Amino acid sequence: MKFHIPDMSCSHCTAAIDKALKAIDPDAKVDSDLTSKTITITSGKDAAALRAALTDAGYHATQV
Repeated sequence: MKFHIPDMSCSHCTAAIDKALKAIDPDAKVDSDLTSKTITITSGKDAAALRAALTDAGYHATQV
């Protein structure tokens, strides 16, 4: 699934996002695109759980 994260602006952001998502699903695959401010996640967790992890990490995310 894909999320737009408007506040994602640097490699520190992508690392924090990756860490937050891997905390709830260690097997998740996270691909970040800073240009479009989107991430694509392959995970067994549902969208609500992933969005909650992103929110807890301080990033507003909208599923696209």
